Amino acid sequence: MKNQNNEITRLARAKSRVNALKGFYQHLTVYIIVNAVLLLFSGSIRFVLLSEEALGNTDFLEWINWNVLGTPIIWGIALGIHALSVFCNTPFRKWEERQIQKILNEDK
Repeated sequence: MKNQNNEITRLARAKSRVNALKGFYQHLTVYIIVNAVLLLFSGSIRFVLLSEEALGNTDFLEWINWNVLGTPIIWGIALGIHALSVFCNTPFRKWEERQIQKILNEDK
């Protein structure tokens, strides 16, 4: 019985780990695709759709330019935090493992 509980716990941890990895890689894929499109089309969007002649406000054009360049930076920081939570052994993960072990010991 104890061996079976350990196997179930290990399987649940493995599934949780795979889900965390899958979530990170999906996040990374979306980050790369969205930011590649933003950077590739940043010049044409700014000059065709938001030209100075169309809007007449150069401050707005600078705001658009900052957003096109700022999005990868800010999102990259968030992606880095996500990577740390998935790939590093954080204090929360250690706490979580202690709580799981505590509950398993109580069930005995």
